[in-house]
Amino acid sequence: MVPMRFDPFREFRDIESRMSQLLSNLPASGDSARGNISAFTPAVNTREEEGAYIIEADLPGVDKDAIRIDLHGNVLSISGERKDEREEEKEGYHLKESFFGKFQRSFTLPEDVDADKIDAKNKNGVLTITLPKAPPKDKKQISVS
Repeated sequence: MVPMRFDPFREFRDIESRMSQLLSNLPASGDSARGNISAFTPAVNTREEEGAYIIEADLPGVDKDAIRIDLHGNVLSISGERKDEREEEKEGYHLKESFFGKFQRSFTLPEDVDADKIDAKNKNGVLTITLPKAPPKDKKQISVS
């Protein structure tokens, strides 16, 4: 039997190595403690009604002027930035929290959306985009000559 030298820190180095590997596989999202702005993904619900498609995005703390909606071809993009600071000072403590984040969501729209009549409203932190359906095009028969 070969004598082994006891190393009390070997297990700690193994744990550190495993944690480094685990953390290196996570996507970079910024470090708000150092002043960088991190990304967040707002929750979105979509539904189809009789005359329109509806997209609802949860955007708490996002001012309506910080929201941008673009339509390029048949792709609708919602983007913006959330900035929220809260400061509270009472006897014995001082609390200051900041929440920052950029976001972008894109949706491929069906062909029957009437792009000229799209409407967007922001109320109570929920952005509602109404995408009216275009009236169906009449069928046309083409004669062969």
